[in-house]
Amino acid sequence: MRLLVTGAAGFIGSNFCRHWLEAHPDDEVTALDALTYAGNLANLAGLEETGRLRFVKGDIGDLPAMERLLGETGGEVVVNFAAESHNSLAVLDPALFLRTNVLGTQALCEASRRAGVARFHHISTCEVYGDLPLDSEDSFHEESPYRPRTPYNASKAGADHVVRSYFETFGLPVTITNCCNNYGPYQFPEKVIPLFTTRALKGEPLPVYASSENRREWVHVLDHCRAVEAVLERGSLGETYNVGTGREASVSELASGILARTGRPASLLQTVPDRPGHDRRYLLDSGKIRRQLGWEPRVGFEEGLDETVAWYEENEAWWRPLEGRSPVAETAWAER
Repeated sequence: MRLLVTGAAGFIGSNFCRHWLEAHPDDEVTALDALTYAGNLANLAGLEETGRLRFVKGDIGDLPAMERLLGETGGEVVVNFAAESHNSLAVLDPALFLRTNVLGTQALCEASRRAGVARFHHISTCEVYGDLPLDSEDSFHEESPYRPRTPYNASKAGADHVVRSYFETFGLPVTITNCCNNYGPYQFPEKVIPLFTTRALKGEPLPVYASSENRREWVHVLDHCRAVEAVLERGSLGETYNVGTGREASVSELASGILARTGRPASLLQTVPDRPGHDRRYLLDSGKIRRQLGWEPRVGFEEGLDETVAWYEENEAWWRPLEGRSPVAETAWAER
């Protein structure tokens, strides 16, 4: 099978390429990425040498280029990881997120429709559903209403609606996964776990939001990749599947856990103002993908966090060159 994987030089996309090529030795992958600040060719190091992965620099919003690429590669399956995804940057530049995540997804859907792809799989987020009170016993299921609260959340919700519309109107064979927060190797160090880890390793302060008890549900990136694989292999067209573990952790728990794992003192904790629209809590009901497709997470959170912190300790040569590339500081909104 021939796959087009977009956002392939990013965190989850690159992990997916590695997983897919290992698990499917007869398949070929075209890895597309616009190489914005968070795109990193080092994430795909060694894969082109296999002869089964070809990297192409490109923008999913460029319809003629996407149509041409699908025609040239004979892509049968499109897996769309491409997105602007950093909530903090979305506060400062919301138009960027709408252009890439909504209009870009529409262009990719249209190119896929014209090319007659066999499957278009779209990667989305738990954040489209809004947030939950910290003391709530509720969780979000696939039929929960969309109530996005930030420009990033809204742009991903819009993309989901575009994908569904292409299924209902044009018969594009789509599936969608809405996933909880990912962690693991190759994550750009603007996101909380690699940010805290790299700062701790350097002995620098960890910027903890004032609402430090806000929490997220966490899944290891390889478990997410296996969930996407399960949907591609056994999922029903037109369906959405939530991907979650049930394991939540607060910002405070993450910071303390990373300081303990790196042997750094609690004095490195630094309280910073909350960003606007900071969601309190997300929790997904992932029963559908478990019951229907037999997916289960394999990596426990404590084990996964141990491995992730160790990976950053051992791969300083990977993350050091990325320092200073993030276009936003975690206190920028307080200065506006």
